[in-house]
Amino acid sequence: MDRQLVKTSKFLSLVLRHRPEMIGIALDPAGWVSVAELLRACAAHGHKITPDELRELVASSDKQRFAFSEDGELIRASQGHTVTVDLGYSPATPPEVLYHGTVEKFLPSIRKSGLKKGDRHHVHLSPDEETARRVGQRRGRPFILKIESGRMHRDGHAFFLSANGVWLTEHVPPAYLVFQVGTF
Repeated sequence: MDRQLVKTSKFLSLVLRHRPEMIGIALDPAGWVSVAELLRACAAHGHKITPDELRELVASSDKQRFAFSEDGELIRASQGHTVTVDLGYSPATPPEVLYHGTVEKFLPSIRKSGLKKGDRHHVHLSPDEETARRVGQRRGRPFILKIESGRMHRDGHAFFLSANGVWLTEHVPPAYLVFQVGTF
């Protein structure tokens, strides 16, 4: 993705996940907003985006952060919201193992309390170590945690699979974490 698309993606992540009011839009209960309304509001707040640029951004995003409705009239962030939305994901059975990328400074807290969702709706888990590594390295040298998601699910914890392949859960208690996966 070129620099301008990255900048636009970050701006849309802010607006569609955390601060829609910043440009005067409101998300519906499922997190959707009209594409036309979003583009008008972005332009009115100094962030002109053309429909073609928006389609390219959605199509080229390696993490598929955004999704269009089937008719292409609405857009929303796929997950990661701090604003109240119901993305409508149904519970799903996770693979036996999932991964989470973090950095060393968070390990003492994670060892004590597990993975917490913080301000978000869910803890985000990756289906493979490489994706977890990319997520973790955004904040420094990554440390990859292995999650015993199959055992966790059998013990009654709910999992959801987002539209872009990110696994979601409310909390990962320390008992389901394996810290020996290592650093890269």
